Amino acid sequence: MDAPVTRASSSQGVKAPGRIIVVRHGKPALDRDVGPRLDWQSYCDWWARYEAGSLEPGQEVPPTLLAEAEGQVTFFSSMRPRAIETAAKIAKGRKIVSLPVFNEAPLPPPRWSPAVRFLPRTWNKAARLSWLMGHAHGEEAVEETRRRAGAAADVLIEAANKGDPVVVAAHGWFNRMLKRPLERRGWTCVRDGGDSYWSYRVYEKRR
Repeated sequence: MDAPVTRASSSQGVKAPGRIIVVRHGKPALDRDVGPRLDWQSYCDWWARYEAGSLEPGQEVPPTLLAEAEGQVTFFSSMRPRAIETAAKIAKGRKIVSLPVFNEAPLPPPRWSPAVRFLPRTWNKAARLSWLMGHAHGEEAVEETRRRAGAAADVLIEAANKGDPVVVAAHGWFNRMLKRPLERRGWTCVRDGGDSYWSYRVYEKRR
């Protein structure tokens, strides 16, 4: 007579998914509120400098965010210096993987008359609205960025499924765009810190 077969639980010895912490970068050195007022072409130059720029010196990571990143953690960032530097401040010497899939959604401004001049902050809003309405001006269109956000969510989930927390330092608008694909894949936002510099959202896998 054959001995009975004992089947171990499928969850036995398997770690639950780690949390996913989605962080907006710290305050950039280039100030959106500082003049002079720009036409749309000058704003394109300003945005290129912003994308290549660093953080304003002297910033500290909020203690609550540091607490989320204690222990064995997988760190990601976008390819932009302000995000890489933010991740480095949180990681404190631990390895960071920087990927373009986490870059900010583009901000191509509407091509209005050169007589129309705004501060960069105003151009940011006008460019985002124009982009959401479908005016990509040769850059990544909104639907392409949504697909990229889905791919970024998959990267984060694959890492979190190994059982350790995951921290990604990215950007204000793109972080918003990550919320829907994460939720569609079974993750819940259990902490929404908003969109200010150093803010973060925490996602956990629904059980």
